[in-house]
Amino acid sequence: MGTFVIQNAHSLSLLSNSSSLSITPSLFNHHQVRFSFIPNHKPITRTTRRNILNLNMSLSSQTPGFEQKRVIIPNKHGEKLVGILHDSGTNEIVILCHGFRSSKESKTLVNLAAALEKAGISSFRFDFSGNGESDGSFQYGYYWREAEDLRAVTQHFHESNRLVTAIVGHSKGGGVVLLYASKYHDVKAVVNLSGRYDLKAGIEERLGNDYMKRIKEDGFIDVKSSGNSEYRVTLESLLDRLNTDMLEACLQIDNECRVLTVHGSSDTVISVGDAFHFAQAIPNHTLHIIEGADHPYNNHQNELASLVVNFIEETLHQDRDTSTSSCE
Repeated sequence: MGTFVIQNAHSLSLLSNSSSLSITPSLFNHHQVRFSFIPNHKPITRTTRRNILNLNMSLSSQTPGFEQKRVIIPNKHGEKLVGILHDSGTNEIVILCHGFRSSKESKTLVNLAAALEKAGISSFRFDFSGNGESDGSFQYGYYWREAEDLRAVTQHFHESNRLVTAIVGHSKGGGVVLLYASKYHDVKAVVNLSGRYDLKAGIEERLGNDYMKRIKEDGFIDVKSSGNSEYRVTLESLLDRLNTDMLEACLQIDNECRVLTVHGSSDTVISVGDAFHFAQAIPNHTLHIIEGADHPYNNHQNELASLVVNFIEETLHQDRDTSTSSCE
């Protein structure tokens, strides 16, 4: 069953009064609900009651014994995906996925890689096709295409005798890692950071209220910023997003796959209510709401990294305990 972690009474009040979120008794009947009220906005999950990492997020202080190197992996379309491997020399590895119009150099991914380094865990952060240094042109939507990019990455490391222990995605990347887990069933842990549940939401804010009429007339919409065109949305790419069903995908995730969703209570890009929908749909799920955090976790990077690293460490310990037991 899922565990809901609310950090203080203000969070509960904020969520209960949200116009986009309905907390009902039926929700509580199907999930283990744990409310903890403690001062100073400290994370209160079971794992973080232990020693919380003292994280220094500067890449200039690379952890001794770690090697960082640029790795290029072809996707199934022949495009080169460029990433940075943070290698501790261990067999296990975590894959980090960026969000919409972002890259492997996003603050969140760089900081997570640094935190994993300090915990002695290898990671790989990469650019989806059409983003950052990777080949291809940027395309709106196409969540499943990015899930296939992720498949190319996991296959590369599997063929290199590495065990992909967890996949982590922020924003759009959060949706991508869940789609991946729904199809391939070869990872033990998934971390969804501020992913969007309802892919029909958030479109009007970018494209305007009459976006469907305009795109059917012209075949595309150019999204502009400060008078300059940033990217083009085609009818095909828009329909791809609208036809991607996150609920259906979530229901296909294995019960044995542990899923952590983290969301900020002050996220104005994707409603915190989406996190509760994920919690209802995914069987083996933990939800943690970070009080006051925005979409990019600007003032909560250390707390976010502690949650993610502790969750992954717990998964590693469980896997090793299971392996030891099976050998006895």
